[in-house]
Amino acid sequence: MLIGKDMQPVIQDEISGCGIAACAALAGVSYAEAKRVASNLGIFSEDTALWSDTAYVRTLLEAFKLSTSPSETPFESWDTLPDRALLSIKWRLEQGRPFCHWVVFVRQGGRILVLDSKKSLKSHIRQDFGRMKPKWYIEVHN
Repeated sequence: MLIGKDMQPVIQDEISGCGIAACAALAGVSYAEAKRVASNLGIFSEDTALWSDTAYVRTLLEAFKLSTSPSETPFESWDTLPDRALLSIKWRLEQGRPFCHWVVFVRQGGRILVLDSKKSLKSHIRQDFGRMKPKWYIEVHN
């Protein structure tokens, strides 16, 4: 487990709360706090657009004073990712609409890690890079 100032995974309390949980991890706040801020902004985990529309996560990150790259960047390799990013994995189309699972990519302590908020995982700190199939990412600036 990570300790100290390192970024910590935040577990999503709702099945559809991965975007809120990823923003919480990046902001260093609890899921409950991120959900409260999101709610005040009109962002709710029940809204399926949160699963793929980047405006929601960008707005939530901005509320926490975190800036992002202006556009999504197609994933090329783990080595080319920036130090911090929102990563779109499990990307798929359902009834013609894109869906993904939001995770956080971070370089810290000389390691590269993915912080995954999915409640049922044994470990929310992932390094099984061959199993994850990123589609694109949003860089999150320090």
